[in-house]
This record gives sequence, C-alpha cells and structure tokens, in this order.
Amino acid sequence: MSDSKPKLLIIEDDPSISTQMKWALTDAYEVFLAEDRPKALEVFKKEKPQIVTLDLGLPPSPGNSEEGFWVLREILDQDPLAKVVVITGQGEKPNALEAIGKGAYDFFCKPIQIDELKIVLGRAEYVSRLERERRDLQGSLMEDSFEGMLGNSLQMQAVFATIRKVAPSDVPVLIAGESGTGKEMVAQAIHRRSSRNAGSFVVINCGAIPETLLESELFGHEKGAFTGAHIRRQGRIENAQNGTLFLDEISELSLALQVKILRFLQERTIERVGGREEIYVDARILSATNKDLKDVVKEGRFREDLYYRLAVVSISMPPLREREGDIIFLARNFLEKYANQYKKNALSLSSDAVMALEDHGWGGNVRELENRIKRAVVMSEFRKITPKDLELKNPVESFKNGMKLKEAKVAVEKELIKGALEKYNGNISKVSKELGISRPTLYEMIEKWGIDRR
Repeated sequence: MSDSKPKLLIIEDDPSISTQMKWALTDAYEVFLAEDRPKALEVFKKEKPQIVTLDLGLPPSPGNSEEGFWVLREILDQDPLAKVVVITGQGEKPNALEAIGKGAYDFFCKPIQIDELKIVLGRAEYVSRLERERRDLQGSLMEDSFEGMLGNSLQMQAVFATIRKVAPSDVPVLIAGESGTGKEMVAQAIHRRSSRNAGSFVVINCGAIPETLLESELFGHEKGAFTGAHIRRQGRIENAQNGTLFLDEISELSLALQVKILRFLQERTIERVGGREEIYVDARILSATNKDLKDVVKEGRFREDLYYRLAVVSISMPPLREREGDIIFLARNFLEKYANQYKKNALSLSSDAVMALEDHGWGGNVRELENRIKRAVVMSEFRKITPKDLELKNPVESFKNGMKLKEAKVAVEKELIKGALEKYNGNISKVSKELGISRPTLYEMIEKWGIDRR
C-alpha cells in the first residue's frame, strides 16, 4: 500500500483563508490551491484529489452560490467518489444543505476551526478510501461474475455449480423458476460453456406465439403448405443445427406439438409442415417453465414421457426474496451500471431505500429489481436514491401509518448494525463500541437476524 499523503484541493478565493488552511493541513495532505472555477477544474483533472474543500461563493459572482454549484457538479461528474466539503458562512446554511443534496459530503461553517476541520476531512478521506476499495472489489466481482450473472447467496452458488457440471454434456436441461429469475441467462451460460458454443443459441417462447403459427415456427414449412407460405422456410429447430435450442415456457405447448417435440428428442429428425422429407437435426434442447411441470403433468396438460425427456437434469432458480444478501448486492451493481449509462454519477442508496428494498416482496424478481433501479436513476433529482424514486413504500412512513413499534425497532436496529459492520469491515469490537452494546449482545443480534458480517 502506498505511503503517499492523500491529495486535498482547497477552492477558496480569499488568499488569507486558503494560505491558512494550506499551512495547517500540509502535514497530513498534499495540498493544492485554486481560486476560481477554471483553475479548480484544471487542478482537479490533473491531480485527481480524493478530498476537496469548496467555498460556494466564487468569482466572478462571489455574492451567490452559482459558481460553487457548477464546480461541485463538474467535480462529481469527473469522480463520483470525491468527497467535497463545502465551506460556508453562518447565514448560508440553506445553500450548504442544498449542496449536500447535490452530492457534497459535508459542510463546515466559517470562521474555520482548524482542529474541527481536520476531523471532518479525516473522516471524509477514510470514507473515500473505503468506497474506492469497495468499488475496486465490486469491479473484480463483476469481472469474476459467472457468465454475466451475479449472486453471492448459497442458492445462486449452487446454481452456478450445477451449470458447470451439466454444460459440457449434451443432456437436456429443464430450468424452472418464477418469471424474472434469470432462466434464459442460465440457458445461455450452459450453451457458452458447452462444446456447441460455436453454433447458434436459438430461442423460442412457446407462450408468446399463437398455436396456429407455433408448429411452423418450430419445424418450418414447405412452399404452398398453407395460405401465405410462398417460400420454403426453415424452423427454429433447424436453425439450431450444431447449436442449442431453448424452449421457453415449455408448459404452454399443445399436446399435439408435445408429441412432435417428443419424436424429435427420440429420433433427432423433423418434418417441415407440408413436407415428407425427414431432416436430421443435431441440436441440444434446453427448456424453461415458470410453473411446476409435475403439477401440469398430473392435470393431464403435459405428457409425462416428454417431461422426463426434458428434465434429465433440472435446475431450480431461487426467487430473489430467498437469496440471502443478494438484493442489496444486485441493487448496488445495477445502480452503478445505470448511473454510468445515464451519466448520473455519485448516486447511492439512502438508508430508507435499503430498508425498502429489503422489505419488498419482489414478485417480479431480478427483472423487477433492475427495472426499479433503472427508473430510480432516471428519475432521481438528488444523489441519494429514495424509496419514492424506487416506487416503494418508505418503511419509516409505514411505521407512521400503523407499523408496530417492535417491527420498526427491529428494522432500525438491523440497518444500524449492517451499516456499522460495513463501516468497520466486520470488526465486532469497533461495531459494538460504536453502537453502545456488548459484544455478546451484538453476536446474538447478528445470529438472530441472519446478518452477513462480511
């Protein structure tokens, strides 16, 4: 680890104040000075300081905060993890609070008390370092993600392990799970890790195509086979030659088409609609369903022999609500992804948003979570994502509207413990001291609520 001092940029148009600050802080920081917006942005771009102090009243309009807000925005656009401490007069506190809403880390009122400022800057530097380490760690996790899928939970690690085992073989795999759990991503991962990865990955949603057209889509048709069949056309099964065919929502197949799919699985041949030629197709079959296919078999709507042909190996996708620790992990990854995409940097989840995400039922699973985060990034006006941005109920408001005191107490305690564990990297002694509880009590609460100590 480097022993170099952290860099600090002081943006202040009063030379006496900037000089005083520089001499007082030079032992702990590598200090740079700027007196206006052009100089500040020039120095920031060149030196990339982790911490900035910013006087909002800068020339050419020192009487208002317009220039200061411009600097704040441009700095955070360049480096969302930079910590900007606003220096303001006693009568300008509303401007300082507005700056906090726009992403400033903290504010400090004049006249400057150097000892107090050192504490604020030290805390800012510590938080900045932790956030950069976490970003680097998340970056490595993204690089090490399993075929584009993320998940630290034991349930998802089990799914990844099964994919590794079945991908090299050629056996049919049935992927079951609620809508939005990532069934198609699993199928794609199996294809990419198989010996057929040079071939096509062909998808057909059996529930999205009318039954009258589905047979032609699957098996193709000869010219003149029916009204409108002006040319010979290959079906999806033929298109998957030497590759993989993924049959999504397989439970929606009619019994008549189930017979034809079964024949293909048994004989590896098909006949186009209106044709008599048997065509050999070498394709691996993967299928998916959001229903319990065994129940559909019992109801007589799905052939038992086809079920066993398709489900040589079954993979069950866990719903998001059962993936311990993955909700916030995925939310932060989606937040970073869309913040970069829409150039709205320095966004983070408020504590209320974290609680709201954990309290939500996630009927739409990962797809719903991604969509809510994407919408929040687009709609948010401040640097902190709120439950309102996510279109979720605010747990604090729920308490006001009838939440039992015990439930609210548990929710707040869990959030405080999680935040302290993250702050101190799981150091139980420091967390217990911060929260003012004994270590045995802290251990008991962590175990009781299943809180991840990492």
